Amino acid sequence: MKKTPKTTKLSLISDLPVIKIVSEEEEMHVKLGLEMEDETHDMLVKWGKEVASDEDYINIAITDGIKHLISSDNSDSLNKEDTLPLV
Repeated sequence: MKKTPKTTKLSLISDLPVIKIVSEEEEMHVKLGLEMEDETHDMLVKWGKEVASDEDYINIAITDGIKHLISSDNSDSLNKEDTLPLV
């Protein structure tokens, strides 16, 4: 059997073209711990997906990628190719 190479977030990052930060905007936010019925949760997720923009999804992906790189057990041994090429 031929083994398929395991795809990781780090290997996907190295496939990205350069992402240039052209501006930044500080936002104050509060993360709420919520309790609700499953049906209410599902309804809010549906509404959120209806109003989320492409920019919202990009910000989620970038934030998750940065958090992953920071918390990675192997962060000390990352190669230059494994880091987000922020310019």
